This record gives sequence, C-alpha cells and structure tokens, in this order.
Amino acid sequence: MHILITGATGLIGRAVTQKLLSLSHQITVLSRSPRKAFDLLGQKVTCWSTLSDQQHLNNVDAVINLAGEPIADKRWTAQQKERLCQSRWQITEQLATLINASSHPPSVFISGSAVGFYGDKKQEVVTEEISPQDEFTHQLCARWEQLALTAASDQTRVCLLRTGVVLAAKGGALAKMLPLFRLGLGGTMGEGHQYFPWIHIDDMVNAIDYLLTHDTLGGPYNMVSPSPLCNEQFSAILASVLRRPAFLRAPASLIRLLMGESAVLVLGGQRAVPKRLQDAGFCFRYCDLEEALRE
Repeated sequence: MHILITGATGLIGRAVTQKLLSLSHQITVLSRSPRKAFDLLGQKVTCWSTLSDQQHLNNVDAVINLAGEPIADKRWTAQQKERLCQSRWQITEQLATLINASSHPPSVFISGSAVGFYGDKKQEVVTEEISPQDEFTHQLCARWEQLALTAASDQTRVCLLRTGVVLAAKGGALAKMLPLFRLGLGGTMGEGHQYFPWIHIDDMVNAIDYLLTHDTLGGPYNMVSPSPLCNEQFSAILASVLRRPAFLRAPASLIRLLMGESAVLVLGGQRAVPKRLQDAGFCFRYCDLEEALRE
C-alpha cells in the first residue's frame, strides 16, 4: 500500500512509520523539515513538505493523520488554545478536501483524536458511546473528528483514534515523568483518584495497523489499555518498577497554580476502555501496567 502519514516525526508517528516500512508498504510523510524527517525515519520514505501542491490523493491507498502540537507542553492561554486547535483542524480539513477531490480516493482515513474528547468523566467507565463533558478538550477533539468524518464515503472509511497516554521507552509523557520518579520525587497528583488511560506504544502501533487492514472497521476507537488505573495506582507501580519511593503528593491547588486551565490534563481523567477495538477482535499485548513499564 502507498500510505501518507502526517505527524510522522512524533512519538507515535515514528513507531508507525517504522512498523509499516517493515511490512514493505510505500510510505510518504508530510513534514515541513524534510531533512529532519529523513534523519529520524531513514531514506526509505518519500517526503512532502506541503499539501498545497496536491490536487487529489488518487495515488494514495491510505492516510494516517497524527499531526498536532503537543497539548501539555504550555499553559493554555487563548493564543495557545488557538494553536492547539488549528494545528489539528487545518491539516485534517486539507486532507479531507483532497480525499473528496479524488476520483480514486484512499480506502481508509485514520485520523487522530484523544480521550480528551470525553472531558473529565470522574469514575464513570468510558466507552465510545458515552456522552462527553462540554469543555475545551472535548471542543478541540469534536471539531477535529467532525472534519475527518467529512472524508467518509462509500469509497473511504474513516477511523478516529481517541488516544490515551502512550507509554514508550523514549519520549512522550513517560520521559517527562521518569527523571522525578528516579530521584524519588515522583508521586500522586492531587487526590489521585482520577483515572489514567494508558496504552503501550506497541499496542498503539499494532492497533493502527489493525484498523488499516480490516476494511469493515470505522468510527471512533478508544486507543487505551483494557486496564485503566487511577493516578495513585499508576504512580505506585511506576515507583515500584524503578525501586524508588513515591510518598510525595502534589496538591491540586499547586498544580492549578502552575498549569492553569490545563491542570485538567492531570487532575481530571477518563476511565476509558477499548470496547470497540476488542469487539472488533483486536488483542492487546500489554494489559498489565507493570509489564508495560518494564519493556
């Protein structure tokens, strides 16, 4: 297959690209910095620096859209919120427009989203059918998904990746947590009862490949482990794996002071489960957090 990937230099994108290259697919990536893309992904990929000179995607069999500015790196000022939205919405709209302009469009459009679609759901078990809370993360993801779904047709199915926290040995959220935990300074955030929906990078990549190759699948999928844990449990297990204490607790008031509105990312949560993925027959390799962290 000829597969176009956006966000290919990110944590998930790099892993997906390497997996699909190993399966002998032809990969084209979209990157404003081709040199960076080739350095990270190797010379086997083709690189487009823009979509502006494309009139259609007739020669592309599948599109995987993973682009978007990291949501937790900066405080959510009005300007930063706009950047977060536009970095996702604009490219998704461009891709959908190109798919719709194609006489022989890609057979599948796999587009990013996040469990933030649901907002803070407290202790409620979150399947793909649950009604969301109307807050910023929902508004961002809902529009993102709506734009992707405009590409759906009898010729193109659309899969939406409602992704949790991706755990990988290098990069992502875990890389930010490890230094503090290794120093024995890690611990529970706030009360610690908020759920932490996680997924191992290998399961994330394999699930994307599963959606890519099973041509009856479409719609939203919670890309999370079947075993969600609350923040307190996650912190205790991570500390145990590192053989460090985890007795510290960051007060919610301090987190809100430091992070502002974006504190909801660590003080809120979703007890999300991958109902539709499992119903579709996908088998997770990592259901146990300790095993996932040791890999």
